[in-house]
Amino acid sequence: MNPPVCDDLDYIHFLIAAQKVFTCTEAARCQPQRERSPAHDAFTRLLTRQPPDTEALWQEAQGLVDRHRGLLVLDDTTLDKPYARKMALVTRHWSGKHHRVVRGINLITLLWTDGQALVPTDCRVYDRPQDGLTKNDHFRAMLATAKARGFHPRYVLFDSWYASLENLKAVQDCQWHWLTRFKHNRLVNPDGKGNVPIEPVEIPPEGRVVHLKGYGWVRVFRTVTPDGNVEYWATDDLEMTEATRQELEQQGWGIETYHRGIKQCCAIERAQVRKADGQKNHILYALRAFLRLVAHCLRTGISWYEAKAAIIREAIRAYLAHPLYSLAPTA
Repeated sequence: MNPPVCDDLDYIHFLIAAQKVFTCTEAARCQPQRERSPAHDAFTRLLTRQPPDTEALWQEAQGLVDRHRGLLVLDDTTLDKPYARKMALVTRHWSGKHHRVVRGINLITLLWTDGQALVPTDCRVYDRPQDGLTKNDHFRAMLATAKARGFHPRYVLFDSWYASLENLKAVQDCQWHWLTRFKHNRLVNPDGKGNVPIEPVEIPPEGRVVHLKGYGWVRVFRTVTPDGNVEYWATDDLEMTEATRQELEQQGWGIETYHRGIKQCCAIERAQVRKADGQKNHILYALRAFLRLVAHCLRTGISWYEAKAAIIREAIRAYLAHPLYSLAPTA
């Protein structure tokens, strides 16, 4: 059997350099001329011949993280697929971008951050019709994997979607602190007189220690967003201050910046393949491409967007020096 004529790095660097078109055909057209230049079929086989494996992502990410400090942030995002009708993994999910339910692929990421670096260490693609796993199952699986890899984060942050008792206890079993948001009807016992929804409970600015039904003592905070929405934050760290909560909230927001980066700089939504393995491998390659942009940013201070624009800028400069297209003289 002949060896493959392209590998994962050929595709990863194509995702970094390409600006608009991200098909296997375009990947083949962009390859440097060599004795055995890959055709588009070679890239199609690359996406489908290997079973998806997140271990390669971790092998590259571990050099960018400090497992004994920082935060672990878990959240999901919807990769838009509005026109897909026969593409695997595409189902209907809530989109924070569109503020409605849309067609797409749901990606769940465990992100490490120290307030500066945004490093995806693990991910899962939601595919319950095939594997039977819910988002909460993926949450706990990634926690267990992070624990086995030796993480000792300062806190684990996640949204109210993942704030079930089973998930809170899973973080507790890892001996980590957590910070999350509660929904307005979450039951707490503030004064020993019985459980009530958290919404009517009086919560001072510095927070209040209450008993969470089915869990134990937690500290809760009440905040108001700039658009007037009331949010309830909770943590198992009973000594947490409001200043610390604000700091953690700001750092945790980095996962939204990460979601924007993988979509705008690494074409994670743009794979034009139908099979599930092809989509999953494209997603993993896009995350590995993002790691390279993160590493470059940490070394040089150059943003992901500027680093990507600089690639095409050189090509534009070369064209302007020697334009190829002109009008025929009319005189």
